[in-house]
Amino acid sequence: MKNEKAKIIGISRHRLSTDGDGVTTLVAFHGCPLSCRYCLNPHSIGDGSRFREYSPEELYAETRIDELYFLATNGGVTFGGGEPCLRPDFIGRFREQCGCDWRINLETSLNVPSENIKSLLPIVDTLIIDVKDINPAVYCDYTGRDNVRVVDNLKLIADQARQMDCVVRLPLIPGYNNDADRISSRAVIEALGFTRFDLFTYQIRKH
Repeated sequence: MKNEKAKIIGISRHRLSTDGDGVTTLVAFHGCPLSCRYCLNPHSIGDGSRFREYSPEELYAETRIDELYFLATNGGVTFGGGEPCLRPDFIGRFREQCGCDWRINLETSLNVPSENIKSLLPIVDTLIIDVKDINPAVYCDYTGRDNVRVVDNLKLIADQARQMDCVVRLPLIPGYNNDADRISSRAVIEALGFTRFDLFTYQIRKH
């Protein structure tokens, strides 16, 4: 869609080795299909009226200020959210603006239609995949959704031989999964050929 715009909840510059190689700018979209119990960006869901809308061209104009950093460090733009894979056309048009010299990374749950992933794979460099947990019961309890699309999209990425371009996040989620769950999830994903994992524990804030 030529005139498509997207609500952006935040643009964070000069990030180093936190969400992709080199210096990156994190661009967070509004909108997410999940309702995670410990959502790290709750303002990415619900009312988005207070957030500015950008076209891909407008976003490129704002992010290109750091192009020298991107080129010098093999960095670029990381799209997060929310769920960036809900916006394949927007990201595709952004790639047309920045060309092939910037890296484009996605922080994604993969809980989107497979057609979206098929559109994005040719134009992105790295996918940082927050799998949560492969166990369907654990996943549904935590996110409010099933993980059928997640598993299908992991298989799609494997079929395209893009496993080495992915970092799979497997968190310990207090009250929802445990070490045995994470070991089981890792074994299933490793069987698909994925080798890069980020293992960590959610730090739950007390209210």
